[in-house]
Amino acid sequence: MIFFKKNFFKKLNNQPKISIIKNYLKKLILEDNEILQSFKKSYKNNYNRLLVNSLQKYKTISVIGMGGSILGSKAIYSFLKKKNNKHFIFIDNLNSNLDKKIVEKKKLNLVISKSGNTLETIVNFNIAENRLDKNIFLTENDNSYLFKLANKFKSTIINHNQLIGGRFSVLSEVGMLPADLMEFKSNKFRRFDNVINNKKLLVSLIDGVLSQYNFIKTKKTNSVILNYDENSVDLFNWYQQLVAESLGKKKIGILPVISNMPKDNHSVMQNYLDGQRNNFFTFFYVKERVSNKIRDEKLNKSHEFLKKKNLEEVLYSQFTATQKVFDEKKIPYRTIIIQKRNEETLGELFIFFMLETILLGKLLKINPYDQPAVELIKQETIKLLKNFSS
Repeated sequence: MIFFKKNFFKKLNNQPKISIIKNYLKKLILEDNEILQSFKKSYKNNYNRLLVNSLQKYKTISVIGMGGSILGSKAIYSFLKKKNNKHFIFIDNLNSNLDKKIVEKKKLNLVISKSGNTLETIVNFNIAENRLDKNIFLTENDNSYLFKLANKFKSTIINHNQLIGGRFSVLSEVGMLPADLMEFKSNKFRRFDNVINNKKLLVSLIDGVLSQYNFIKTKKTNSVILNYDENSVDLFNWYQQLVAESLGKKKIGILPVISNMPKDNHSVMQNYLDGQRNNFFTFFYVKERVSNKIRDEKLNKSHEFLKKKNLEEVLYSQFTATQKVFDEKKIPYRTIIIQKRNEETLGELFIFFMLETILLGKLLKINPYDQPAVELIKQETIKLLKNFSS
């Protein structure tokens, strides 16, 4: 369950009407594109339960991909950590220190690339794969490098939905096959109806879109996530790509910055409180039922106020205190509190953030689905590598 304790809001005299955002949302729902379809329980995965069951015997599973091909499944694994006998390895950057024990160990490799030509994914698979491995390729049904390689290896190929881009693909096969292999239920994540029919969430969604539009128009373009949950770091890495890649166009957009709290009280908080006022903030907190207790017998008299407290109470006090200081300094922020850590809650977070990003793109008159600029780096890299070999 997601609870918005507070939503940032900055009004402008000439701001868009709320009705405009509501109309964008209505059109989006009527349009019912493939991205929105993946949010629903009616979406049909391009794999079946028989395949999942046949793969459950693998205890070590490596997911190889870049950006939206891997960030969603990594967020699921971290946010919903539970005790099981599966070991997931996420290979999502060029890393010369890739553990040889991992490379040589018998494992299942999930190789994910929409285009089938992602350079880093090709290189990482080349290094990490060994002849004992079982390989599953998730890519478009096209004449790409990875598609050809999968056929050469006689590996299973799962079709990547051609109409769903990487950063919006977490609730499609891209995120749900790994989730099923983690022994979660993919359909529990698909909570579109629950989000759309939740009046409080819809109000928070519309307020969030309008507020962020106003921040951009007044040159506040840094969206700082004050994250008080260690298991949500990968969730916000996913969010960072979603927002930055969707909205950073035409010399406008939002730069998401992730701050891990309360650690960052001792580094960048001074800047947040007294530096340039070009930031707006999201406080994010997950309530935990079990927490380490402080050992009273080891406390000095000066800190007896910690007696009978646990780690959760200390963290929540810091979370609350920081918001009070933000209020005093009139710094804009919203507060998201998660009441229960489960598939349903995470699914609603994914859907909420994706809808918020799409609607903000519509309001800014930019296409939230493409990323034309990064293609230039890909093309230049290939040119350089070809020159090295000549």
